[in-house]
Amino acid sequence: MNLSILKPLLITAALVAPLAQAQQQAEPAPAPAQQTVALPAMEWNPPALEPFVATYQAFYKGKEAGDATMRVVHSNGEQWRVDMAVRGKRGFAGVLGLNIEQSTVFNNETSIYTPLSQSTVKKALFMGKKVTGVYNWQAGSAQWQGDLKKERQQPIPLQRGDQSALLLNLSLMRDARPGKALSYRYVDVGRVRQHEYRVADATETVQVGDLSYDALRVYRTNGGNDETILWIANGVPTPVRILQRKDGQDDIDLRLVEYQGA
Repeated sequence: MNLSILKPLLITAALVAPLAQAQQQAEPAPAPAQQTVALPAMEWNPPALEPFVATYQAFYKGKEAGDATMRVVHSNGEQWRVDMAVRGKRGFAGVLGLNIEQSTVFNNETSIYTPLSQSTVKKALFMGKKVTGVYNWQAGSAQWQGDLKKERQQPIPLQRGDQSALLLNLSLMRDARPGKALSYRYVDVGRVRQHEYRVADATETVQVGDLSYDALRVYRTNGGNDETILWIANGVPTPVRILQRKDGQDDIDLRLVEYQGA
């Protein structure tokens, strides 16, 4: 994910999306040996936007490498904020690009989440990097400043529906329906990318720790050799698993440990 959360996310569009390389076109491999359950789109109930705190275990190439916390907060009126903090264990932080904190302030406009501001802080032992950006909808442009190349500090014309990396995760939760194709314009940290996703036709059983979920698989179809796959479950406000794969192999894997209303 281009924090990518996580990108996004979005972390990772993945959750570590903003500080990673942009993804290119590919069809992700299906999750291995999982039972599918037919589910008409009318029976799928996306979660309402509500405050929550979710904790993930982070794995790197199959080994536990750290943890991540995603938080959604209601500020006032239409305004909300989504935060993600990813922390790597010693020995993994440099490899994963972990120890990152991200935040996006946004408006909930019923059918669309509109970003207002964004920040990314990457922490290291002896140094750190910070980038902040503003989505100025009145002026019709977004712009970032901080520890960025000069060309990525130039204003970017905005289009209605543009998403930050973190906000993309929430939009996928809201918009996913069995069999649906989804398209978003990703505008974050001085970059613009088109993200195309496909939702599986049926749920599948996903094991996360001691729990199992009937979850919909949502995967990016134009990510190239870098695949992004999310699994979302009815009644859970955040993805139960977020997986990045490179060249057909599992790379970064975030698995939900617990969540609760904030």
